[in-house]
This record gives sequence, structure tokens and C-alpha cells, in this order.
Amino acid sequence: MTRRLAEVARKVGVSEATVSRVLNGRSGVSASTRAAVLTALDVMGYERPTQLRGDRARLVGLVLPELQNPIFPALAEIMGNALAQQGFTPVLCTRTAGGVSEAEYVELLLQQQVSGVVFAGGLYAQADAVHSHYHHLAERRLPTVLINAAVDHLGLPQISCDDAVAVEQVVGHLSSLGHEKIGLVLGPTDHVPSQRKLEAFRAYAAKLGLPVLDELVEHGMFSIEGGHAAAARLYPRGATAVLCASDLLALGAIRAARRQGLSVPEDVSVVGYDDSALMNCTDPPLTTTRQPIEAMGRAVVELLVKRINGGEVAAEELLFAPELVVRGSTARRV
Repeated sequence: MTRRLAEVARKVGVSEATVSRVLNGRSGVSASTRAAVLTALDVMGYERPTQLRGDRARLVGLVLPELQNPIFPALAEIMGNALAQQGFTPVLCTRTAGGVSEAEYVELLLQQQVSGVVFAGGLYAQADAVHSHYHHLAERRLPTVLINAAVDHLGLPQISCDDAVAVEQVVGHLSSLGHEKIGLVLGPTDHVPSQRKLEAFRAYAAKLGLPVLDELVEHGMFSIEGGHAAAARLYPRGATAVLCASDLLALGAIRAARRQGLSVPEDVSVVGYDDSALMNCTDPPLTTTRQPIEAMGRAVVELLVKRINGGEVAAEELLFAPELVVRGSTARRV
């Protein structure tokens, strides 16, 4: 017991007497210090005293699909800092092939009595995926927020970047450079943000009088390899520009162009999506759509904390405006 008091006290930066007061439910400790001590107990793996087990831990699960795409660790850092300012500790959960599934992470987080959960790039964005673990969270009334476009029936609050505006910005830019045959490299066919991008492209391209051809649309996995394979099929069909649904897909599209003896941007223009780290350092620097992840991440935490504190949050989607960042991977069609 004495060792536990000392370790928790060092972790929080308070005296052992203060930790003892919290564990014994005595007065004379501020709410923030009490919360910090309880969070330290949870993080360090110590069991709470019986009288305190009914309290939710001040932990928030951040469930991400992977960390290879730089946009996800950047988003996790923003949300983690915002949560810390509110007295919460983030618990990072990342999926790997053959590893812990999203549903299994949900069960683990529930066992830890987390205060809330945030999902980014999860199965909620795939129409054909299993969504029972989201319904389980909704039934438990555990505060939950989704990032970037979910299927319609989940009934959970969402924070998203406006895909329609993003596509209009890119198509307008490429059209002004003289490109008419614009190809799309998107995620899987059941991926909701990709579906939104495709719908917006068809509507806006038709408005501009540009050809809307099924042969210029390719779907694949969100990776450099997926972008390479998809774009390699588009170039022989006459695409002079390619709009990609992520920066990694765009890097794959650039690699595919070079493998076919094409230059970027002299022969073909390529546009990404995210403006993740180091995209201004690629060869050529990547023209891309910047997601306002700083504003989005802070809005996610604001919604979540409001819900944790008992406030009402509408199960609706809040859309954030993207920004087209023009660099060296797009040029006028010669």
C-alpha cells in the first residue's frame, strides 16, 4: 500500500497524504487533483478502492486504423493535447492486420470504464462492415464521436471535412489548367467518404461540361501500393490529371506515372488529400487538399467532453471547410 501511494504521488506530483485522502474519500482535495489521482491509478494498473469503482476513469479511447498514414498520428497528438487540457488521459488503440479488432478494442475500453471513445478512419465509414460494436456503445450511452463520414444508421455525432467542397476546389483548379480527362483514385467502393467524393465529382464535372466516364474511376486500398495500381490503369485510358482520396494514394499515383515513362506535372498532374506531414518535401511537392485537423480535433474533444459532463450533443454531422494547397505536382495541360 505504501509503495502504491508513493508511486501514484510521484506520478501526479502531489504528496502521499493527498493520495491517501483521495483513496479514502476524504475532503480537502480539489476536484482536479482527485481526478488526476484516479486517472493515475487507472493508467498504472492499480485497482480502485471499492467505493470509487463506480466512477468512470478519466480515460478516453482514441481508436485509429493505423499509424503509417501521417494524418492519424498528427490527429491523435492534437486530440491528446486537448484532452490533457481537460484533465483526461488518451488511450491510443491502433488496428493491425491480424491484430486486435475494433470490436475487441471497444470491449477492452469498456472494461477500463473509459469516459468516452473517439474513432477515426474506422469501420463506421464502410457500408458493408460490421457495426454492432457502435450500436453497443450507443446503447450503453457512452460518449462517442466519429471523425469523417459514417454510414447513416449509427446515430452518433460526427466531425467531418467537407468532401464535396474539397472535390469542387480540386476539379476547378485542374479545369483551369486545361485538364478535361480527370481520373479519380478512391478508397474501397463501400467507403462513405470516397462515395461522397465520387458523387461530388460527377455533379461538378457535369456542371463544368467535363466528361464523366466510369473508366476514369478506380478504387483501391489506402496505401502507396493501392494508388500505384489504380493510377497505372488510368493513364493508358487518357487521364491527364488524377484526383486521389489520400496523400499516400497520390504518392503511389506519382510512382505509377514514372514507371510508365510519364513526368509529373509535365505529362500528368496529381492531387492528394489530407496535406499530411512532409507533402511539401516530396518530389515534386504535392498539391493536395488540407484537412483542418487542428480545428477538427479540438471540436471532437469539445463535443466529447460536453457529452461526458452530461450535456446534450445532437447526433448530427459538423462539416469543416478544406483548403486546396497548390504545389508542384499540378501544371497547365500542354
